Amino acid sequence: MIRIALDQTLEKYGITRYELAKRTGIQYQIIDHYYKNKVKRYDSSLLERMCDAIGCEISEIIEYKR
Repeated sequence: MIRIALDQTLEKYGITRYELAKRTGIQYQIIDHYYKNKVKRYDSSLLERMCDAIGCEISEIIEYKR
C-alpha cells in the first residue's frame, strides 16, 4: 500500500499546509488532499516541488507498506 505521509513530514519540519502552498505555488486545496492522503493519482512534478520547498527526500513523503 502506498501512503502519502505529508502530514508527518510537515510536522517534522514545522511547516504548515498554508506555508507549503505559498512556497510551492500549489493551491491549498491540492496540498490539503495530499496532506489528508486523499490523492488517487500522484503528480510527480507536484511532489518534486513539495520536496524542494520542504528540503526533504521523496521517501519522507511517500511510504510503501506491504
